[in-house]
Amino acid sequence: MPPAPPEADAQVPAFWRALGLPGLADVHVHFLPPRLLRRVWAYFDAAGPLVGTEWPIRYRWSDADRVAHLHQLGVRAFSALAYPHRPGMAAELNRWTLEFARVTPGCLPSATFFPEPDAPEYVEAALTGGARLFKVHVQVGGFPPTDPALDRVWGMLADAGVPVVVHAGHAPVGTAHTGPEAFAALLARHPRLTAVVAHLGAPDYRAFLDLAEAYERVRLDTTMAFTPFFDQFVPFPADERPRLRELGLAGKVLLGSDFPNIPYPYADQLTGLARLDLGDDWLRAVCWDSAATLFDLP
Repeated sequence: MPPAPPEADAQVPAFWRALGLPGLADVHVHFLPPRLLRRVWAYFDAAGPLVGTEWPIRYRWSDADRVAHLHQLGVRAFSALAYPHRPGMAAELNRWTLEFARVTPGCLPSATFFPEPDAPEYVEAALTGGARLFKVHVQVGGFPPTDPALDRVWGMLADAGVPVVVHAGHAPVGTAHTGPEAFAALLARHPRLTAVVAHLGAPDYRAFLDLAEAYERVRLDTTMAFTPFFDQFVPFPADERPRLRELGLAGKVLLGSDFPNIPYPYADQLTGLARLDLGDDWLRAVCWDSAATLFDLP
């Protein structure tokens, strides 16, 4: 019998236990230095230009309380994604996120970068320091993924096989550098890049599914997709569910949530996935197995 979709966070552990999983792996979770986090939350509160709608942060808690909640949900592996919006931020963000992972059980050591002259040096330092996942936010950063200043960085990450979560899609608000065309140009230069496209590439789902099929190391995360909040703006096309199922079974769809920066319960993400009715094997792959393989989780 398929697991019951969780109606509240307290029901999330019963959901993954019914699938026979040891827990959940969430590749799209944010932890930031306190001052920067306050600024990000203020931007969401003001429905800033890159948000475009009311977005009340549900989990406006301390780091310790948010980590405890993830553990209570059964999220055994999660990221600490940070991203700069201007030059001169990334190296310090990496120091903070790598230290946060060091002292936080279950946190994948995460890092970021920005197109600037010293990017190769601090990315190399992050890799040496144990970074297992990077984050790039093309929309917030306001740069093309093919910026020449990043060519060495993409090459380093492709060679290392370290995944990069890339916010490459237009949602929630498109910019000059978002969209499948810009991301496809990056992949043409670095076809061996291990990339995880955030939000399934919304709203250009079909084009990003195409890229996941065309490139062996390209994956997608489910962040916010299939939740009532997101569906009112950019619903996933129902006729693409068979292709989404095949990609998920192939290990190319990973659970993402955007916790804590979501205006609804964490459980909504899992409920949305369950209600796709793509089968228990698909849910197992998305919620744990594919990330466990990618990150060699115990």
